Amino acid sequence: MNTSASLEKKVANHGVAWEDIYGYCQAVQVKDVIYVSGQLAHDREGGLVAPAPLDDDGKPADFSNMEPQMRQTYLNAAALLAEFGATLDDVVEETLYVLDVDAAFAVAGKVRKEQYGVARPQCASNLIGVSRLAFPAQLIEVTLRAIVK
Repeated sequence: MNTSASLEKKVANHGVAWEDIYGYCQAVQVKDVIYVSGQLAHDREGGLVAPAPLDDDGKPADFSNMEPQMRQTYLNAAALLAEFGATLDDVVEETLYVLDVDAAFAVAGKVRKEQYGVARPQCASNLIGVSRLAFPAQLIEVTLRAIVK
């Protein structure tokens, strides 16, 4: 039985090329839950903000751009949440996927506290090291789940 046809969904997108290429929505709201797809540090045109310099093999040569990438990633996520009348205050769970766990830990406290606007963001948080992300110069991707009334 296919019940998805009767499921009311609201969606939001950034309007970047890979939404059509891959075929997905950046965020979907079902009832009071907003599911935010993996966000990354891109500008309005889809260009990566603070791309990591790459080595001869096309892999990040250093991770010093983790902080500006993380900050832009949260700004992009917050912009999506705003499409539903939500903010980062409504986030109940986040998962950070990073290429370098040490580089992420070095800046995550500062950036997360800044973006959430509190010393201890009121959400469950996971930080997971991965071997690759969607774009070679990308260092971080963040998924969120938010609940709104």
